[in-house]
Amino acid sequence: MALPTVNVDNVTKLLEESLCKLGFEIKPLKVGWYNHVLPASLQLSYPEDTLAVVVLSTPSMFELSFLPFLEQQHFHRLSDPIDQCVKHCVSSAVSQCFSNHAIAVSYDYELFPSRKPKFLAQTAAHVSGAAFYYQQSDVPQQPWGDKKMYGVCVHPRFGGWFAIRALIVFEDVILGPELKQPLPPDCVPSREDRIRLLEAFNFHWQDWTYRDIISPVQTYSQKQKDYFGTLPAQRIDLLKTWGFLQKDNSEETELKQRKGKSQCSRADQLWMSEAFSAHRHELTRGQQKGQQQTSYKRHQCSVEAGDAQNLYT
Repeated sequence: MALPTVNVDNVTKLLEESLCKLGFEIKPLKVGWYNHVLPASLQLSYPEDTLAVVVLSTPSMFELSFLPFLEQQHFHRLSDPIDQCVKHCVSSAVSQCFSNHAIAVSYDYELFPSRKPKFLAQTAAHVSGAAFYYQQSDVPQQPWGDKKMYGVCVHPRFGGWFAIRALIVFEDVILGPELKQPLPPDCVPSREDRIRLLEAFNFHWQDWTYRDIISPVQTYSQKQKDYFGTLPAQRIDLLKTWGFLQKDNSEETELKQRKGKSQCSRADQLWMSEAFSAHRHELTRGQQKGQQQTSYKRHQCSVEAGDAQNLYT
């Protein structure tokens, strides 16, 4: 169904009707809110009053969208299953609701040929009011000296049990003053808790304790935890043990050939970040060996992209 009249309420209503039942959450924003907090090299090339919508996945997305997506055999094995599911859901909603409008959709894993990210997910979530992006600069009298601490978003309802998936830009929708910028809920207000959050995220990311910095209304199911707790290169095998992907696929041979070099492909995509783009000359990407080291490298790349939540959730 196409929009009869374009305004924020119509856009959000149609997207909510299409995506919320699938486990997604949406928040509108103006491109200018995003651009105003970033250097020119990372800004979006649209007028500042252009309408955009950030798309988040909630804990229920796994059961409401991902498992049905696999059951319906939409998955093609040459890219990440979660990424394919998100793209399928978002692109279907956009084509059904906004077929007569100029829409640009960017996903959290996408890069330009220059390796610059198409959008910075945590920044978009923060300026839209969806989640507070806690950074080193948010800690008064920080205790880390010159050590770089990477930031992380906390959702007011789900804590760290969510991910930022996509940005939808309505290229032909220019807003007036009716859309006011909300402040993201500051659900980790104390200095001590912010220190605890950033240290848990930077030093103990594997145990996921940073996700519980607040009491979430919902977390991942055990099945979802098992999936995201599995190394990305081993997730296809896990899905097979669950009874998915049993049908012979002509792409299987190509997948196996690519497996060795695709193990960190998404980490390579996510290496450019809010922090990394500003301090590129300070960072190195040393060679890693072994699964544990590879997992650590993937985490470091994702942290540099500001989206470890997205890599492992």
